[in-house]
Amino acid sequence: MPEQDWKAQCAARKQRQLEQIPKEWTITPPPDTQRNVLDVPRTCGLLTARELEITDTVNVDILLDKLRTGQWSSVEVTTAFYKRAIIAQQLTNCLTEIFIERALARAKEVDDYLQAHGEPMGPLHGLPISLKDQFCIKGLETIMGYAGWIGRVADRDSVLVEILYECGAVPFVRTNVPQTLMWGETHNHVFGRTTNPYNRYMTPGGSSGGEGALVALRGSPLGVGTDIGGSIRIPSAFCGLYGLRPSYNRLPYCGAVNSQEGQESISSVLGPMTNSLAGVRAFTKAVIDAKPWRKDPVCVRKEWSEREYALGEHGGQGGKMCFAVMWDNGVVKPHPPVKRAMELTKAALEAAGHTVINWENHRHLEIYTVGERIFAADDALDLRKDCELSGEPLMQTMSPTTDAHEHALDEPMQVTIVGERKHLSAYELWELHKEKRALRKSHLDHWEATVSRTGTGRPVDAIISPVAAYASCPHGCNSYVPPPSLFRCLQRDAERHGRARAGRGRRDYFYTSFCNFLDYTAHVFPATFAHKSLDGRAPPHEFYNREDEAVYKLCEPLFPVVCSEVMGMLTGCFRYVDDPELWHGMPVGLQLIGRTHEEEGVIGMTEVLDEALKKYKQSRGLR
Repeated sequence: MPEQDWKAQCAARKQRQLEQIPKEWTITPPPDTQRNVLDVPRTCGLLTARELEITDTVNVDILLDKLRTGQWSSVEVTTAFYKRAIIAQQLTNCLTEIFIERALARAKEVDDYLQAHGEPMGPLHGLPISLKDQFCIKGLETIMGYAGWIGRVADRDSVLVEILYECGAVPFVRTNVPQTLMWGETHNHVFGRTTNPYNRYMTPGGSSGGEGALVALRGSPLGVGTDIGGSIRIPSAFCGLYGLRPSYNRLPYCGAVNSQEGQESISSVLGPMTNSLAGVRAFTKAVIDAKPWRKDPVCVRKEWSEREYALGEHGGQGGKMCFAVMWDNGVVKPHPPVKRAMELTKAALEAAGHTVINWENHRHLEIYTVGERIFAADDALDLRKDCELSGEPLMQTMSPTTDAHEHALDEPMQVTIVGERKHLSAYELWELHKEKRALRKSHLDHWEATVSRTGTGRPVDAIISPVAAYASCPHGCNSYVPPPSLFRCLQRDAERHGRARAGRGRRDYFYTSFCNFLDYTAHVFPATFAHKSLDGRAPPHEFYNREDEAVYKLCEPLFPVVCSEVMGMLTGCFRYVDDPELWHGMPVGLQLIGRTHEEEGVIGMTEVLDEALKKYKQSRGLR
């Protein structure tokens, strides 16, 4: 397809999206130079006092209680969140599918059920839930960031959507993703770029970045993302949210679309993203209680365990636990705000009576190397085929410009460790599976051996780790698992067309994808905020590698940032700034890492940690 054709299709689809926004819900946008837009929903005048009360109710349990008892109707709650979601769209470009009439009709159906039966429809009765643009809803397009998928209408609901309907929920919007999904940012040719509401010069992360921005602006009480290398956890950390990465097949993925859909060596999983820790539990329990293994043939037949949630395997409620902190992973050192967040978390846990020890890294780079070779096994054929449907190019970078920061790596470590492009044979892939299995066993043994250091008679209960080496970063500077074969393909394409070399600005930090490789359950929690007077320049250190050096120099005073973006369209330019405010106020999230299929226990431990952290900060006047 000629270039003008796919571009015209994208422009037409974007225009149809704009036409779905009611004119009375449009706002006067803040100036492009306004970085933080979190207060705009409260000050723009669109939301009534009642709608602000509803959408500012962060605790999902409180929302559900008011919906179940009829204090608030689902129609008014859905309307309030829809209006706020549309505000969020105008501020950060976070949405893809907007279907107001359909969502309100569903909300009325739920209200009518409560009135007719005198009881709620299900455990998520009346709750509006946003979905990443992978979860098919019958009769709606699922575009997933590809121009070639425009007009692809789902003929049935994904299993998750079926279960959400059974639970009484109201799916009401879908959210933006990057082309191919395999980026740590959120930008595609169809819908454009999503920005971070804490600072629109910064990325919300990816690939569930639309969910991250929407939920951070409280345009949704609870969203559902996916994670194959950090795609729930990175946006949750960058946007100040709670997010759960469950183990493979605990929650139903059947019927959702995906990139590399047949790749089951390291599977994508779905999980909740929310401002409310209670929301993580409510969603996860509701979906598991619906017995998803009856609808999804690969779902694990494991009922929700109250004993595990009550930490029966971790000393019981109120029992002393031992946590291990991964201060750095021996590959990339974290920036000062992230280090301070870990120090704060350690102090809070110790003040609450728990033991905290240092985590000793184990074969971390080997794990990453095998994982990247698995992702690269098809030589990016799947991704290239989806782009070939329309003729759109594979995106070279997430950067708004072809300019590169002086410290950008021409060839990131992930490409170096994989080597030359190659479509692996079945035998070669099986050999990687053998290596993966051996590494999982080795890491399990390493974890079990910590029993000698904990003082509890048990191995370490959970690991506390960075999610990223930094608290977000400017657009175009974040990436975590784009397949190295894609990088090589982009290099070749760039050379053929005389474009800037691919991959400029990419950096890896290796803190999330090892959980996907080992299939560890992981839960992100907001720990603190970056602060210009508390977080100075990182002290010089002997770099582990060029990747570590690049990440270190990412926070140098002179760094390029986007001057202005509106609705995902670049209206300014790149400039170098001496800007101490760039990271100031950005949320810093960490992750609590548990064992495989330990969702209940991980949620329970995160609740203990979160309460300890809040008490500790409150007692010292910290934020």
